[in-house]
Amino acid sequence: MFGLGMSELLVILAIILIIFGVGKLPQIGEGLGKAINGFKKGISETPKIEEMKKEGERDSK
Repeated sequence: MFGLGMSELLVILAIILIIFGVGKLPQIGEGLGKAINGFKKGISETPKIEEMKKEGERDSK
């Protein structure tokens, strides 16, 4: 995973806990999950949008 070992991941987690605190972690995780889902949805809809543009170009000719 990006060349990070277990000790590096634990240090990163500790720093995040110090900065944000335990109470904010669920909110951060929820926001991150929504952002990832939105990104995946946008990526999967891109071919559909391109197909609709091509159909529109064919109809206008």
